[in-house]
Amino acid sequence: MKILVFRIEKSIFEYGRYIVLFKGKLRSASLAAMHRRVLLVDLDPQGNATVGSGVVKTPNMKTANEVLLKLSTIQEAIVSVASKYDVLPSDGELTVAEIHLFKHDRREFALSDALNAVKSEYDFILIDAPPSLNILTVNTLVAADTLLIPMPCEYFALEGLASLLKTVEQIRQTANPKLSIEGLLRTMYDKRNRLAYEVTEQLRGHFGEKLYTTVIPRNIRLAEAPSFGLPVLHYDKRSQGAIAYLALAGEILRQHDGLT
Repeated sequence: MKILVFRIEKSIFEYGRYIVLFKGKLRSASLAAMHRRVLLVDLDPQGNATVGSGVVKTPNMKTANEVLLKLSTIQEAIVSVASKYDVLPSDGELTVAEIHLFKHDRREFALSDALNAVKSEYDFILIDAPPSLNILTVNTLVAADTLLIPMPCEYFALEGLASLLKTVEQIRQTANPKLSIEGLLRTMYDKRNRLAYEVTEQLRGHFGEKLYTTVIPRNIRLAEAPSFGLPVLHYDKRSQGAIAYLALAGEILRQHDGLT
């Protein structure tokens, strides 16, 4: 079982945020399509990965908020979706957890403690992290084995990367020594754009094999799919975006062939 976290630093993703917001859902569907047991944890109060997965909130639904504050078990909050993966949903109430977690012992380990109860049931647990550094973000990094970093092929995305890597190193030293970089994924890629080539060369120079071969292109279907509450694989499986995410899932699985 592998716990991956993604979408961490707002300054990295502000230029490509729409696609990145739903990347967790899209990749969850891609891995599920390859018959892997997947849990998507939405730890962003905006709840975009929840909505984009087609989860409709009901009055009695439990969410990540209740799980982090130990008002509900994680088993009670997890829901299965039509795309054949599970979701720990969130909504705006997750901001309540941000406030109250500061009063708790082991507040940095709230998510990790909850996931311990179910991690043996999944091949992959994907955590959609908030786009800013706060106690929720720290929880994702403490719980994770590895960090997958989406990198829009834009100049300012490179500037935010150094800050993110510094945060990762601090987490390694203080709370989660096993945390590592899974890989860097180029998004909003346009091969006609020279900037995409320049970003690629800089990333390859610094990260070598950690840079995924797969790239996620600019694609209108990727932008449309979340508004229908569908992964792009179900919205338009022949689109370039869907094909790219299937390729990414294959590349991740090849890296972890011990799970295949």
